[in-house]
Amino acid sequence: ADPVLPLARMSNKPRFGLEAFKFATYVSVPIFMTVVFAANPENLEAIIKQFKYVVYPPEGPKPPSAKEMRVIVEANRKKKLDSTGERPRGTWLGSAK
Repeated sequence: ADPVLPLARMSNKPRFGLEAFKFATYVSVPIFMTVVFAANPENLEAIIKQFKYVVYPPEGPKPPSAKEMRVIVEANRKKKLDSTGERPRGTWLGSAK
């Protein structure tokens, strides 16, 4: 009569009760936490404000529109023409005359 033999048979016995408990916990904890914290908007907002991980910088000035850019380019072109006396060589955006 070897005392190890009955223990070996016992450990191979499936334990469905423990597995069912672990699975139920695995599924129910996230659902419970979602209901408790995310169902109330004030709770969710307080949690988000408490843990600010990303702080965005203030918004800068908007870039000029395409029309404004053409005006700026033409003004720079005229300024360069006046200062050098040369005619601009290439065309940019098809606006050379």
